[in-house]
Amino acid sequence: MTDRDAKASSRRDRYELFFGLFIVLSVRPKVAELAFHLFSRSLHPELLVVHQTRRIERDGYDAKIEVTNCGHVVTFNSASNAESAATTLCEVATSAHQPLPSRRCLIRQSLKGSRTEEATCRSGLSYRSHFQLETVDPKMFWMVGQQLGTGPTEGLLHRFDSSGRMALGAISYVNIETRRRSMLIQAIHTFPDDYAIVKVESLFTLPEADTTSA
Repeated sequence: MTDRDAKASSRRDRYELFFGLFIVLSVRPKVAELAFHLFSRSLHPELLVVHQTRRIERDGYDAKIEVTNCGHVVTFNSASNAESAATTLCEVATSAHQPLPSRRCLIRQSLKGSRTEEATCRSGLSYRSHFQLETVDPKMFWMVGQQLGTGPTEGLLHRFDSSGRMALGAISYVNIETRRRSMLIQAIHTFPDDYAIVKVESLFTLPEADTTSA
């Protein structure tokens, strides 16, 4: 085998491994396999299976909110100014088996119980998130699913196909509220096979502008 053939074989092996893993993670994971991450960088778009996307642009920041097969991704970019440099924070709720970079990961937690996380960047951009995993009885789960899945909505809503065990498929809903110097994200993800509901509320806040004169 020539060096050229060896390199081609190596590339093919890596592609087949990645492609196989990608197919597995395109399925909604068990709720016990969920993890919560915060990065000080954006993620490569091909790492996740995205179903819905919304882009936000304000004077002081821009953001991209995505509903994925496992949960969601929020990428928040603050604009540079005289007081601070541009800063990126990326919140990811996904499967613990999802291959993600380890570099510049600020928070990594299993999505279990109820927890609050906070982070402040050198630029002054602050982040606060509260997430919780709640298991409910089948009747309550059905009611929540019906409320989320019907009627008009201004947020991002994606209805997944049923797994076959239940007539109601999983639902992901993300509500977005923007202000001049902040953005609030409220996400709800349902997991029918486990009768579980994941709720995440995250607030990204820019530092107050310095109005004092020199």
